[in-house]
Amino acid sequence: MTDFAGEAARLDAADPLAKWRGHFLLDDAVAYLDGNSLGALPRATPERIETVVRREWGDGLIASWNPDGAGGADWITLPQRVGAKIAPLIGAGPDEVIAADSVSVNLFKLVSAALAHFRGDGHRRRKVVLSEPGNFPTDLYMVDGLEGQGLATRKLAPREHLEAALDKDVALLLLTHVHYKTGAMHDMLRLTRAAHEAGALVLWDLSHSVGAVPVDLTAAQADFAVGCGYKYLNGGPGAPAFAYVAPRHHRALRQPLSGWMGHAQPFAFEDDYAPAPGVDRLLAGTPPVIQMSALEEGVDLIARIGMDALVAKSRRMSEFTRRAVAELVPELECISPADPKARGSQLSWRHEHAYELCQALIERRVVGDFRAPDALRLGFAPAYVRYADCWRAVSELRDILDSGAWREERFAERAAVT
Repeated sequence: MTDFAGEAARLDAADPLAKWRGHFLLDDAVAYLDGNSLGALPRATPERIETVVRREWGDGLIASWNPDGAGGADWITLPQRVGAKIAPLIGAGPDEVIAADSVSVNLFKLVSAALAHFRGDGHRRRKVVLSEPGNFPTDLYMVDGLEGQGLATRKLAPREHLEAALDKDVALLLLTHVHYKTGAMHDMLRLTRAAHEAGALVLWDLSHSVGAVPVDLTAAQADFAVGCGYKYLNGGPGAPAFAYVAPRHHRALRQPLSGWMGHAQPFAFEDDYAPAPGVDRLLAGTPPVIQMSALEEGVDLIARIGMDALVAKSRRMSEFTRRAVAELVPELECISPADPKARGSQLSWRHEHAYELCQALIERRVVGDFRAPDALRLGFAPAYVRYADCWRAVSELRDILDSGAWREERFAERAAVT
């Protein structure tokens, strides 16, 4: 039998990223394997927030909207500044990404923009948005909303049939790069090329990708992308999301939420809307300064660690865990791809009582999560997760199953958030 405990100890001792764990506020008694849902708190964030609240807001008041040279804290450029810092993490240019709103809102903007593209001069009218069943709900729900307005027609095809489903009526291929439940990763380059050959545009949801797996939107020639800031970017609960638009679409981009911050001159207070240049026109309302400042700290930290090192550790860590579960807890059925390069920084297993197993783990301070109807999911945020945390999850799972601890009634009581 493999000595996984010893292997975990050796891997932790040799881990080049071990020093970065100290940059997060984490209880060493907790094995936190849910950073793919909510990233840990960077140590620098509370001080940054205190500065924003006490000095910039408390002392600077409204002057803090202006640039440093004008005596402010430059709040007004936070969306562009944070977007430019996210850009290299996803293979984009600094003027191609904007931090704003939520993933859901940004999906609405960009799906609408893609459909508007096919209502313009010189384009055959298309309104079909193609996705896959089981895609993350908000992606599908946003299309439902547009379908209810008569602007879109939703079409779903299993992932193995997506290319065949790209017919002359498809306007947009909308996919989540890393599947939220299984962790299976789409071939972005191949599917983007197939969509373009069919005359369609592509929108990638990077919520389970950014900060954890390699993404190169420029190389893939992607049209649009969205992603969230509170998972691997550690921006905090409800952190602002981001949106990407390829430069070739900047001039013609039309998004439906024409709020004043997306105006070319918001402080001219004109009656008629004139869109700002480039991705700035994706802004709508006033940016949430406190949340955006927290996100900036998280993004800065991930950028300092570096994506190459994060990806390398993520793959080693998830593969260590997959092997350990396969050998020691074989009654769990892994539903994630076996190849680390074909999955995100997570693993999921199917079990009839996955919810109860998850709750029993959490009581033992091993934090993963559950995805209906029967998936136990563990995430590997390589900036701070230890191999010892992964081994602890496996050994506790084995004990929970052997002892029958999961059968206790309290573990079956469903919480509002799972």
